[in-house]
Amino acid sequence: MFLFKPSIGYTAFLSIWLPIAGANRSCESIHEGLPSVTILATGGTIASRASSNTQTTNYKVGVGIEVLLDSVSEICNISNVSGIQVSNVDSASINARILLDLTARLKAELADPAVHGVVVTHGTDTLEETAFFLELVLNTSKPVVITGAMRPSIALSADGPLNPYQAVELAASKTAFDRGVMVVLNDRIGSAYTSTKNHANCLDTFHANEQGQLGFFIDQTPKFYYSSSKPRNKPHFDVSGQKVLPPVDILYGHQESNSNLIRASIESGAKGIIFAGVGACGWSIYGLKNAQSLYNQTRIPMIFSRRTNDGFAGGDSIYSFQMTSGFLNPRKSRIMLQLALNAGSTNDEIRKFSNVSEWGLGYEHT
Repeated sequence: MFLFKPSIGYTAFLSIWLPIAGANRSCESIHEGLPSVTILATGGTIASRASSNTQTTNYKVGVGIEVLLDSVSEICNISNVSGIQVSNVDSASINARILLDLTARLKAELADPAVHGVVVTHGTDTLEETAFFLELVLNTSKPVVITGAMRPSIALSADGPLNPYQAVELAASKTAFDRGVMVVLNDRIGSAYTSTKNHANCLDTFHANEQGQLGFFIDQTPKFYYSSSKPRNKPHFDVSGQKVLPPVDILYGHQESNSNLIRASIESGAKGIIFAGVGACGWSIYGLKNAQSLYNQTRIPMIFSRRTNDGFAGGDSIYSFQMTSGFLNPRKSRIMLQLALNAGSTNDEIRKFSNVSEWGLGYEHT
């Protein structure tokens, strides 16, 4: 049954997209034998409409959770579904306020004994950041699944309808417990800790090239390759009651990179900096000297990652201020640093989070 749970402050949106009258029209009744799954919608391509069914760029976000659920009425056959509209924006506009609100709502749903699992619908461009954030702040054995779409809802061969169906199937599955936050798109099941968007346009875009996928859907049934496991020594952060997070910037490495941007970032309010370095976290000699000087003045943590899609950022450095990201890419390193700073971690503690010898080398069974 589709039960719409409106978000506080969302009345204006509801009056346009989500008529409450008839909100339960998609399913006639709750089936006591089916698991209950809550879908929390944030926007993105999966909630977008284009002017024609062949348009796959320059579309507009605006389809609400009720419309999305009505387009996949088959979900009623596998779960009792309720929906919460958290936001309705493109994923580039997701910010700390939305992330923290989403986290609070997820915790409330997961604490409900009647809820078997939860699904988050999200734009794909920054989906990996939200998924990684949730992986670090949620502490539950229940299935948490995040999904999206690469094509707008009315496009020919739109992937939007099947992705949420599979996400609900996974959230309702007994086999999905104790697996952390999972990413579901294009028949694949990935770990939020390692999955990343690899292609700007094609459907088969979310992969963890080194660590691999967790599973696959066969005839819409989730099949896992391995028993449940989690990243070794993965930290957990409590963000209860938080309304903001410390700002952290990412600087991109290239030939003749402007080291003045380091100072500009600090002066604009950044509490930490991630360097998307060349190769295995490399940076120019002049830039490193400048960064060392600024660190000596401010003690702002600076973590060096890599601009390449995969690989290991680490090793010895002659610069004492340098921390390295291990196997985390710059986007995920930024999330990790934000949460560490929010927790009041010292630079020595942050160094442990960012040190591959302390975490991230592999998985351990739960």
